[in-house]
Amino acid sequence: MSELNKIALKIISNGKGILAADESNGTMTKRLDAVNVNSTPENRLSFREILFSSEGMKDCIGGVILYDETINQTLDSGKKIPDLISSSGAVPGIKVDTGAKNLANSLEEKITEGLDGLRERLKKYYNLGARFTKWRGVYSITEKYPSKLAISSNAHALARYSALVQESGMVPIVEPEVLMDGDHSADICLKKTSEVLKKCFEELTLHKVDLSGIILKPNMILPGNLCKKKISSEEVSLKTLECLKESVPNEVPGIAFLSGGQSEIEATENLNVINKNNNTNFIMTYSYGRALQQSALKIWSKDTKDTKTTQNTFNHRAKMCTLAAQGKWSSELENK
Repeated sequence: MSELNKIALKIISNGKGILAADESNGTMTKRLDAVNVNSTPENRLSFREILFSSEGMKDCIGGVILYDETINQTLDSGKKIPDLISSSGAVPGIKVDTGAKNLANSLEEKITEGLDGLRERLKKYYNLGARFTKWRGVYSITEKYPSKLAISSNAHALARYSALVQESGMVPIVEPEVLMDGDHSADICLKKTSEVLKKCFEELTLHKVDLSGIILKPNMILPGNLCKKKISSEEVSLKTLECLKESVPNEVPGIAFLSGGQSEIEATENLNVINKNNNTNFIMTYSYGRALQQSALKIWSKDTKDTKTTQNTFNHRAKMCTLAAQGKWSSELENK
């Protein structure tokens, strides 16, 4: 086993998943505004410290993706955020892209930027304690999109990013997200996601990326949020597994799904059925942001000093997601 493969397996084994706490300051401000809390560095740190010091971290969370502000923050106790995460047994990670911008010659689509200066930033983050990274490519589905240009450009960027990350001794999370915005069917999502994934792995192989030392973070196969034809969790799982079996090489150790606009319960239930039906060698787990944090954020916003209730809420959600990553979740356990 390579060192990178060991890190990847530490993050996603035994039902553990990834807490995506890498919201940019702009995104975090929107989340805090929605629950009437001022978005100050102190408040952003306070909420995250509560999550990172929860009991649920030890049993459920294998890795935490941070944002640049957060990985550089120090607690009142003098402890640094990466050290707090490591003390729970989880691996600190870092978002390293600089966001999605308009794609030249296809202005309704996006290309993720951040390759300039990345090698130097990675050295800095490694020294701060990060051992894995994240880069997100985004693709829209319409009659015209995603175009071959968007599929190819984002795959190339994800591959160049991954090669640099592995060179620096860290595990890259490869996140090609086909968005659920639109009225497309689940079958269209299946077709487009397969195209996106196949191109990503073509580029990763071309760039000599060690596939046993990455984690794939894809969307599940779902109909668009405006599609009138909804599908069951069983259908979601079968279409998602079909897509991954056809598109992802066997060397990849695991897949950590993004929640992508699903509610907490939907993201948990769909992951659970995927694992019940999982007939692949891939570990199937979660890398959730809102679907892990939203309930805890609402509780915390009512009384920012009520650490215990906030942590209990987060612990429950993390436990449910970890049960789902083992195919052991049920609605009865959810409501206990």
